[in-house]
Amino acid sequence: MIADLKPYPAMKDSGVPWLGVVPEHWEVRKLRHVLRRVTERNQPDLPLLSVVREKGVILRDVTDTDENHNFIPDELGNYKVVRAGQFAMNKMKAWQGSYGVSNHDGIVSPAYFVFDLIGVDGRFFHAAIRSRAYVPFFTQASDGVRIGQWDLAESRMREVSFLVPPRPEQVIIVRFLDHADRRIRRYIRAKQKLIKLLEEEKQAIIHRAVTSGLDPNVRLKPSGVEWLEEVPEHWEVARLGRLVELVTGFPFKSEGFTQEKDDIRLLRGVNISPGKIRWNDVVRWPRSDRENYMAFELSVGDIILGMDRPIIQSGTRVATIDESDLPSLLLQRVARIRPKDELRADFLMLLLAGKAFAEYLTPIFTGISVPHLSPEQIRSFRFALPSVDEQEEIVGWTAASTKKATAAVVDAQREIDLLREYRTRLIADVVSGKRDVRDAAARLPEEVRGPGELDEPESLTEVEEELAYADTAPEEAEA
Repeated sequence: MIADLKPYPAMKDSGVPWLGVVPEHWEVRKLRHVLRRVTERNQPDLPLLSVVREKGVILRDVTDTDENHNFIPDELGNYKVVRAGQFAMNKMKAWQGSYGVSNHDGIVSPAYFVFDLIGVDGRFFHAAIRSRAYVPFFTQASDGVRIGQWDLAESRMREVSFLVPPRPEQVIIVRFLDHADRRIRRYIRAKQKLIKLLEEEKQAIIHRAVTSGLDPNVRLKPSGVEWLEEVPEHWEVARLGRLVELVTGFPFKSEGFTQEKDDIRLLRGVNISPGKIRWNDVVRWPRSDRENYMAFELSVGDIILGMDRPIIQSGTRVATIDESDLPSLLLQRVARIRPKDELRADFLMLLLAGKAFAEYLTPIFTGISVPHLSPEQIRSFRFALPSVDEQEEIVGWTAASTKKATAAVVDAQREIDLLREYRTRLIADVVSGKRDVRDAAARLPEEVRGPGELDEPESLTEVEEELAYADTAPEEAEA
């Protein structure tokens, strides 16, 4: 049904270059005719809301340390009230889509914008304005000096053009997009469950190999380490600090960050996902100043560990640097680990990405709201150390033994990525009048929604992880 969507039969020139031709019966309005700024305060007993890129406006769980990592003042009387059906916007992060129509009454930071909607269905406006068709225009209407904290100019935002179908058609579009989204999310969740099972299988294989070796008949001895139990008799129980060189990053000041492509990338915690480095959110440092920070320069083969929130849903945030990551410098709260001669880097990666290290980390986190590690805690990690030759054998055997599972994970993740990209394109095409969904929506069956089905979020995407670790100044906190 989705694949059979056709263009609208009658189109007209919108008069807006980026919109091009639009359905003949749709209106083109400026956002100033759709949004009316409102300010209501002095309701400190209302629940705190968060305004985030991936979800829009959500209730904030102040008891959840994974969420409650931004500053919340004791006095909330100055916080702005958001009523259900109103549009709330984090104006410092509007350029990345941190806004949406609220389903809840609550309060947000006094720095945020709150609007009433005029003449549009709230659910349609939420889907449209958060789509790829409109988010770039909030980037154009934002400016500032600090990277990642551009301030939205309301006067420019009000001049953005917005397509408005007739009200009944808005409702039809919402129904169609809900149906498509529900189908896509079900499929994504099934793939995510498969990935989780495959990763658990891989971790079990790796954990057995790095703690017990490959010989099932080897004699064992007590390790003296709670999370290790017994280890091969001929292995040494070693402390990581003796076998590596560990350096933590330099506290580069954000005022000096640049966006010049020729400058040096700074590797931050936000760039580290389990098993890989992501450069989709980049800050840089002037290349002319590079020689002053050579002690923090990264090299091929370096192991990088995120020290703030090191364990996330998809694993430990540890990865290896390769050629594509260079040149780059190490920013604070990230550890660079270089093994010495007795320890192979690929064997160490198996350890740090595995169950033993996670079990060691979990009870020793420090920090009131953001779990983090100190360099000494990393150095204090104790593990069973085989000879270099045996390390090589274990690395080769685990790679072969997990090859099929690894390939299946890659395939499943690729399908998830394609589905998410398809959903993004579909929403943008539908809300901008490129595809006519009226006939398709009329043929949709009535669906019975399972308990909590639409409210259940997908597992964290990389973008959501990025939001979880991005620094937010107290006055700009998402609360």
